Amino acid sequence: MKKELIFLGPPACGKGTQTSKLSEYLNFPHVDTGSLLRAAVKNKTPEGITAESYMTKGQLVPVEVVAAIIKRRLAESDCANGYVLDGFPRSVEQAGMLEDINKEIDDSDAEFRAVYFDIDTELLIERIINRKSCPKCGEIYNMKFKAPSDGVHCDKCGEELTQRKDDTEEIARARFDTYNKETAPLTAYYESKGVLRKIDANGTIDEVWERLLHAVND
Repeated sequence: MKKELIFLGPPACGKGTQTSKLSEYLNFPHVDTGSLLRAAVKNKTPEGITAESYMTKGQLVPVEVVAAIIKRRLAESDCANGYVLDGFPRSVEQAGMLEDINKEIDDSDAEFRAVYFDIDTELLIERIINRKSCPKCGEIYNMKFKAPSDGVHCDKCGEELTQRKDDTEEIARARFDTYNKETAPLTAYYESKGVLRKIDANGTIDEVWERLLHAVND
């Protein structure tokens, strides 16, 4: 049976690390919304051209355009047995759009599951302000929880690590406020549909990984 998997949780809760690992484990494509949007703009697809017209003005890309890009991707052959969707939906309205997309694409039964990463907010603040990444290969580190060997360079490619300018405590708390207002209601929405699975996202990467496997396979 096809598995349709999405993930919910506040910024820096560990979704990116775990979803990437899960897609490899299940041999499902990791469908990252941000990467799809950038690729559509680069390749000048019809949706990409529209998206770029908003992005160059510093405006949000209309959700209908984003949904069209996602639909095109989920309809590709490598998603036939399942997918790991990252970054969408971000609201109850978008959840409805995803349901419509899945109905149009699937001609057989599919198992949809939303996994919520439940984690302590103060721990997330620590993760964010200590987070650095490799500008070359994209590997993510945390100077307190997962530091590189020499504390400066990427263990994978040797590039010097950088930190995002918005990885400050003030901005992080503002992002959590936005998340709680706009995205958190999705947990209640999916719980009412009986497709939500909550996992404790506190702990090591390996500990959370074991909980994630149980959540997607139970």
